[in-house]
Amino acid sequence: MTNFIDLGLAAPLLATLETEGYVTPTPIQAQAIPAILSGRDLVGIAQTGTGKTAAFALPILHQLIARPQPAPRRGCRVLVLSPTRELATQIADSFRTYGKSLNLSCSVIFGGVPHAAQIRALARGIDILVATPGRLLDHMDAGNCVLGQTEFLVLDEVDQMLDLGFVKPIRRVVSMLPKVRQNLFFSATMPPEIGKLAAEFLTDPVKVSVAPAATTAERVQHQILLVETSRKRELLVELMNSTELTRTIIFTRTKRGADKVAKYLDLAGITAAAIHGNKSQSQRQNSLLAFRNGQVRALVATDIAARGIDIDAVSHVINFELPEVAESYVHRIGRTARAGAEGIAISLCDHEEHGLLRGIEKLTRINLPKIDRRLPAGSVLPAAAIEERRHRPSGRPQQPHGHAQAPGGHRDRDANNRSHHRPATGGAPRPQAARDGGGQSRPGSRTAQSR
Repeated sequence: MTNFIDLGLAAPLLATLETEGYVTPTPIQAQAIPAILSGRDLVGIAQTGTGKTAAFALPILHQLIARPQPAPRRGCRVLVLSPTRELATQIADSFRTYGKSLNLSCSVIFGGVPHAAQIRALARGIDILVATPGRLLDHMDAGNCVLGQTEFLVLDEVDQMLDLGFVKPIRRVVSMLPKVRQNLFFSATMPPEIGKLAAEFLTDPVKVSVAPAATTAERVQHQILLVETSRKRELLVELMNSTELTRTIIFTRTKRGADKVAKYLDLAGITAAAIHGNKSQSQRQNSLLAFRNGQVRALVATDIAARGIDIDAVSHVINFELPEVAESYVHRIGRTARAGAEGIAISLCDHEEHGLLRGIEKLTRINLPKIDRRLPAGSVLPAAAIEERRHRPSGRPQQPHGHAQAPGGHRDRDANNRSHHRPATGGAPRPQAARDGGGQSRPGSRTAQSR
């Protein structure tokens, strides 16, 4: 199949796709859309950036058009579960874009914001509901949401939801759904746990798989810079002073680390913003918008916050710290190698991270090129200008570029409001259980990309 017309989608959807400039479906779309249109359950294995959101949104919208009926009060016709706030917002934006000519309602429910507006939307009934598990369960427990008439269930980024400890919440949600429904699972990886969950929830599913981890990694130009832990920030500033790094996402392991790196860059005169689960929703959206608009050059993010980021023209990804789970390296570098494009990934690796580096090379099956930036033994580190500037009164506000802390006192079932500090060495520890997790990129090419 070479274009969307061949997939048999409804005329209003084809008209919208043409307006948006979409002509050629991506491999995941070409494989998944016909199976979903036929009513089959489906397991899709695909990295972000392969167009998987459109792969399920378009055929679902087609079926809603074919079977018009009012949305059930306090319920929904389509339920999409997402691990993070950003991804939930992104998925809803995609549904709205593809269905903008249709008279269908679409709402997002996640933690970190007041309940009132969500309660009002549920009371009216919603055609398409995108939710994070914890806040959805809050509404279900309070009697605000009843899922007895839901026709479609989509679980997106299933591997990340399992990492965040969402198995029990997912099972609770699914137990409240009607037995007759269409189920769609999408995940970047397929560990045994996901296979067990799919066997539990899905009936004779079609399985499609595109862009395995190694393939994604092969599209990226890698650089491993060997450096002392104490010199990482100085080297990061040196890298960011290059004009080639026009739009860069920098990854840290912890929320506190993201804040520190963003502040350090800002003091060095490099515009930066941090995004992680301790930021309020408005802070996160403002940071993404500033990065997307070019107001800041660097977005410093944790793995959980970054999973839902889909921004065009990211020139570089920098791993300030290597991830403890090798698969996360592929997810990180995929922020720049979008939809088959190439990208550049630079990783700062200290002595304690060599074991993590070996795990990444084993997964990707690539001998990553290494450049030794360590100082010779006995060298005296020169006084860095950034340290002078850090201690010099500048008259600048204490919270530059959106680094203000999220208001305290509010607790909900949001995994992004929980801290995930982990040791810097060793294997991947068992993930901590969490209750719930948390941008929109207008399509910039001629394929409908995952948002």
